[in-house]
Amino acid sequence: MSEPDASPIPPVASRIHTIGLLGIIAAWAWFGVITAARLRAIAGPRPPLIVAYWASAIFEWLIVAYVVVGVRRHGGSLRELIGGSWGRARDFWRDVLVAFVFWIIALVCLGALRFALRVNRGVDAVRFVAPQSKVEMITWVVLSLTAGFCEETIFRGYLQRQFLAWLGKPILGILLSAAVFGLGHAYQGAKQAIIIGVFGALLGFLAYRRRSLRPGIMVHAWQDTIFGLAMHFLPK
Repeated sequence: MSEPDASPIPPVASRIHTIGLLGIIAAWAWFGVITAARLRAIAGPRPPLIVAYWASAIFEWLIVAYVVVGVRRHGGSLRELIGGSWGRARDFWRDVLVAFVFWIIALVCLGALRFALRVNRGVDAVRFVAPQSKVEMITWVVLSLTAGFCEETIFRGYLQRQFLAWLGKPILGILLSAAVFGLGHAYQGAKQAIIIGVFGALLGFLAYRRRSLRPGIMVHAWQDTIFGLAMHFLPK
């Protein structure tokens, strides 16, 4: 994989700040694993998750705030992390088209990986977090939009560029940030975490080639939205 240009990519924040972020993500992942185990252990109807949805959304925004503080102290900005621009309507629709084509390709790749890993019950593995009521469904959409923006900013905007700057090779930056992304979703199980990690790598490649998080944010947001609503409507 070649660089878009010959100029080196500088770090986006200090090493200490990045270590702190990795610690936060590790704690987040561990809490998710514990919470998921408790929810799966419930024999009867699970309790409403509206509070958990909002707590997750707020926590992701707090992590983005942490990222922004570190980036600004290093002389950067959130706008630089996101990249791209929508100066004209055609710029927006071009990103929509790129996102849609990428999403179809990603679905095919992830479907093949799911078949190879023999993951036949991927939806059932995380059905315990599926929205049930109308209020939960609306909140799930808000959470999905939050995840699309926040997680792309954290993993592809910050970590991927930071790893790329440290290691000097795009492929290593993409794979390492994708691995952290997958581990952050360990609550869904080992095979699901691998699939999500590969999805993160595909999103990382898209962000690197486009020099923008915008198409990836769209893909991430509507993928989570559709998946959550599908868990609600599809039979077990």
